[in-house]
Amino acid sequence: MSHWEAPYVPQYPQQGQPAIGQYPGPAYADPQYADPAYGQQQYAQPSYGDPRFPSAQVETSHAEFTDEFESVLERISVHRSTIGCVIPCYNEEESIAGVLEGLLHQTRVPDVIHVVVNNTTDATVAIASQYAGPHQVVTDLGEQFTEVFIHDIGKNPDKKVGALNYGYALVEGYDYLLGVDGDTIADERAVEYLETEAVGDSRIGGISAIYTIDDRPIKGLIGKFLIAGQRTQFAAFNLQNLLRGRNMAVLGGQFSIFSTAALRDVMRANHQSTPWVKDSEVEDSLLSLQIKSAGFLTKISPYARASVGGMTTLKGYDAQQVKWTYGAIELMWPGQRGDTKGQPFHPNLRLRWFENFGMLTNLFVRVAFLTLLAASLSINAFVFSPWWLIPPLVATLLNLRVALTMKHVNQRDILFSALVFPAEIFMWIRIGHFLRSWSSFLSRKKVDNWAAQAKAERGGGFSLGHWVPMILLVLTAIAMTLIWNLLDPVVQSSILWVGWPIVGVVTVIQTLLMAFKLFRRQYGYKV
Repeated sequence: MSHWEAPYVPQYPQQGQPAIGQYPGPAYADPQYADPAYGQQQYAQPSYGDPRFPSAQVETSHAEFTDEFESVLERISVHRSTIGCVIPCYNEEESIAGVLEGLLHQTRVPDVIHVVVNNTTDATVAIASQYAGPHQVVTDLGEQFTEVFIHDIGKNPDKKVGALNYGYALVEGYDYLLGVDGDTIADERAVEYLETEAVGDSRIGGISAIYTIDDRPIKGLIGKFLIAGQRTQFAAFNLQNLLRGRNMAVLGGQFSIFSTAALRDVMRANHQSTPWVKDSEVEDSLLSLQIKSAGFLTKISPYARASVGGMTTLKGYDAQQVKWTYGAIELMWPGQRGDTKGQPFHPNLRLRWFENFGMLTNLFVRVAFLTLLAASLSINAFVFSPWWLIPPLVATLLNLRVALTMKHVNQRDILFSALVFPAEIFMWIRIGHFLRSWSSFLSRKKVDNWAAQAKAERGGGFSLGHWVPMILLVLTAIAMTLIWNLLDPVVQSSILWVGWPIVGVVTVIQTLLMAFKLFRRQYGYKV
């Protein structure tokens, strides 16, 4: 039997009906799971010691009792949770083999693995097909069985969302859906940790692993620099969620487990035919909000870990971050834009608000400081104060502490944080993403950020998009310099007299917030 399917337009199975190749989950309410003796005996027979029949004297031999006890045990079914894994893939020929190897070497192997390939132009299907079929695995938890299916659904206009929904239709009868990106390799006990916590608390709708990026295979100076920055960025985000009671703002599609019961509740509450919808640029963030609104918890595991694919080019990193930030703004912004309704007060979006206010503050302080410094030097009015060394010192110490919380911290992470300039340059890059995202959102410009990211990752075309914010800042600085030189000296002095105190107050507040994070207890968490 072949486990490879020819390209075709996906037709989602109806809810509750297993698809071809799907293992239907246990349905203990079905007649075949009922007590075989049910309905065959209208009245219970009196038994010895039954208070309803005080005169009953039934002699029971030891052999009869043993037979009855064994028959009871035979009718007891011990429920083992079932996990269906879905891997949406788009041009993942370089990583899909490692992803499948990682899943097949888990201590808790998923019961079935569906690789859903869409819009691909490389050898993803050919490589993944080498793993198709049944696999019998022996782990620390005993002998386990799984089967890998490869689905090439061809051209898919809904991209990753369509692939995820296709996979959901195949595993909706299972207890849990494990979503794994086509470039994510998990630690060997990741699935075990996620399942253990999910089974232990029925209130949990989804749990995310801790994400990082393996920087060992990265080549090139720019690539190493960007990966070091992304590792710090992931570490800070994971740590913030862990310290917020392990409440995860976003159940990332990289490696998260979802309760299928929670997904069904989300679909019912939001009148959706599928869990994921294409309305948002960040389908995982929107689903996380819906799971939380449905009354379930969204958590991050302190133990499960996975290495995700990072961006090694400025163009690719810019496209990814703009898509993420733009999608988050859509969810945060009040009112209705398209089919996505903003939820500014949703608890899962508080961290997003803090992130955006933080980026706005970083932009203001840096631009205002450099502007006032240049203006002061131009009229010989600058007086150095050692107090201005405190903010960068606190920021450096905070970056170092975040780096030291990484489970697999290395020398490059330490140097990135301690040398000040790498982290500062990376901050300016992130400010550029912040400006591009907000300008695109406020201008109501229609952009397919999914396509833009895919194009950037392929390296196709020529674009200066990621340089636009820096170019605009330079042009703004030139214009301000020309205007400054036209002002009267009295006006110049007045601007400096008002500007420096404002920048000083904002910087003090920002420094105090960084100091709070620096000295906050971290409860031994490692990210």
